[in-house]
This record gives sequence, structure tokens and C-alpha cells, in this order.
Amino acid sequence: MCFFVRLILAKNPFNLAFLVAFASSSFAASWQSSITKDPPGNFPSPPPLEATYHFGWSGFTAATAEATYSKPSTDRCQLVGAGRTVYLARALWKFDVDYKSLANDRTMRPIESNQTEIYRSKRLTTQLNFTSSGVHRTRNETPPNPANKPRDFNFPNLFDLHSALLYLRSQPLTDGSVYRIVVYPGTAAYLATFTVKRRENISVHAGKFPSIKVDLRLQKVGKDLELEPHKKFRRASVWVSDDNLRLPLRAEAQIFIGTVFAELQSFQVQTEKP
Repeated sequence: MCFFVRLILAKNPFNLAFLVAFASSSFAASWQSSITKDPPGNFPSPPPLEATYHFGWSGFTAATAEATYSKPSTDRCQLVGAGRTVYLARALWKFDVDYKSLANDRTMRPIESNQTEIYRSKRLTTQLNFTSSGVHRTRNETPPNPANKPRDFNFPNLFDLHSALLYLRSQPLTDGSVYRIVVYPGTAAYLATFTVKRRENISVHAGKFPSIKVDLRLQKVGKDLELEPHKKFRRASVWVSDDNLRLPLRAEAQIFIGTVFAELQSFQVQTEKP
């Protein structure tokens, strides 16, 4: 095979471009064909609830967040969250974030999401509007940044963070099962590969739970739909409760600064309005 390729290139060096393009398109087609095509599962959607989480690294809490899940109408579900750095981390890096996402409760596809990040010296708002064919992104920054131009990413059936969680928790999640979906959380698309590892008991601040451990790997999807390594994220493990809520309990991620974690501190299920 190597001799055959060398012979072709020797006869016509322009064939190199053709081979590269062919290989790239074949690889792109290969990973796209591996995307999970299963519709949302039969597992019931979560009830309205509120939850609080702590985030940190090396055992130290560096940030806190509150999240509220609700159903503003019969066919819509909404996730609203707010987070901030705390303690020593805030003295070193002041950061506040507000997040709101709206999804279709039946298809578990995203409709829109808005995220506002506030740093010491700037404020950045990202708005995502989803359709069946892709997403339109707008960003506004104070002080203004001319690099923040509206952008479109065309790829069918994208998820955002909220809808990806809804879709995953709806599935059977049998041990050994693998789910591959494309997620657009804010500024780029990623191929997310979820592998269900096993059932195990876990203790977090909110209590003791039977759980499902799921491993996560991310690859960035480039502008030509080629896959690229994530520069800051290596891998992660997520534990969700093995009950009717399937609530995220804990996450541990290997990133460029080491191991970071998120852990459920408390939660409260709300009474649904008739």
C-alpha cells in the first residue's frame, strides 16, 4: 500500500491534495456515521426541582452554583442557573455566570440558550438560537470586541448542555452502552462520547445514592467538520442517581490544571402546578 501511494504521488504530485481531501472527507463521514440516532428514550422527564452544587479542585471549593429546572408550558422545559467563584478563588479570579436554556420537552432538542459571564474587567453575553439544521450564535462584550461577530454552525440535530443532559438521562443507560452526540455549548461544537460504566453506590454532600457512572470524552468539531483534540479537556466521569430523578451527583474531570470536581450539595423537588 505504501509503495502504491508513493507511485501515485511520483507520477502526479497534485494527487497529494486529492488524497488528503479524500482521507479527510472519508474520516468526517466515518465519525458522523457513528453518531447515536436513537430517539429520546422512555425514561420519564424530571419534575421541577432546585439544586445547588460546589465546584473545585484538590478538595478545595472554588465556586458554587444554583440550578432550577422547570416546565413553563406543556411542551417546554427550562434550566436556569447562576454561579460564582468563592473564597480564595474569587480573590484570584472574580467570575460570575448566569445561564438560561429552553428546550422542547418532547423531542429534547434545544430551542435557545443565553449565558452571561462577568469578569473583573469585562462582561460577555452569548446567545444561541437552534434550528433543526444548526445554530446561530451572537456575542456581545463590554468593552466592545470587534472579533465577536455573529456566526452560524450548520450541523443537524445539535444539542446544548441542557438538552444533552435531558437526552442522555432519558436513555436506558445499560452497562456498557455508548452514546455519541454533537453538543454546541457556547462557541464551538464537540463530539461527546458517553460510555456507561457500571452501577455503584456513592456518597456526596447531599446524601448517599445508588448511581450510574458514565465516562465522557470530547473532541472538537472543526469548521470543515474534522475532529480535533480538546486542548484543555482530557476526560471526565459523571455519576447520576440511579432512581426516577437521574440527578447529576458528582463529576470529576481531568483538565489542563489537574482534576476538578462538581458535587451536589442539596436539592428539592417542587410541587407541579395542576
